[in-house]
Amino acid sequence: MEHMHHDDQAAECTLSTADLQAALSDMQTYMDITPEDLLTLYTLAQRHARARRATARVVQEIMTTTVVTLAPEADLQTAAQVLSEHQVSGAPVLDRQGHVLGVVSEADLLGLLGLPRDHTFRDLLGRLVGAPCPVQKTGTTVADIMTTPAVMVQPETTIREAAQLLTARRIKRLPVIDATQRLVGIVARADIVKVLSTL
Repeated sequence: MEHMHHDDQAAECTLSTADLQAALSDMQTYMDITPEDLLTLYTLAQRHARARRATARVVQEIMTTTVVTLAPEADLQTAAQVLSEHQVSGAPVLDRQGHVLGVVSEADLLGLLGLPRDHTFRDLLGRLVGAPCPVQKTGTTVADIMTTPAVMVQPETTIREAAQLLTARRIKRLPVIDATQRLVGIVARADIVKVLSTL
């Protein structure tokens, strides 16, 4: 019964106002709530329960396992081309053993223009027209500009925990590492949004 189809569950859980009125009558005590209010409460509770169940799933279920990566010695033009060609906004930087050394993002590359990490469109426009900017990354390789240490999770991390990390650290992706610290996948904000969109 645990693997009941979603539509069957929905059909089984559908309540009518008459059902709720009957349930209120069964309570044998006065409750200051209308069947309509109770139905609204029930619907909201169901939505929260679905979200809780969905985000209790683990990262391994939703992560991307074919990950675009960069080597620390790659030059910055190569990094920009790789991100652009694969239409990703960032990539883990790996050593030869597959360990995550850091992450390079579009924000890191824009840092070469002197833009702060949490730049706004106004900052970008200002920099392009020559406004001075005190913080500027320098370097010629991925290792020079990558963000390190990378914020990472393990396959058994819950989706809820991953979402909280992404929000708290204001980042877009989390490399997923195994017990030997090697990269096994990546989970992005878009992956979590996709899960939530199915609720």
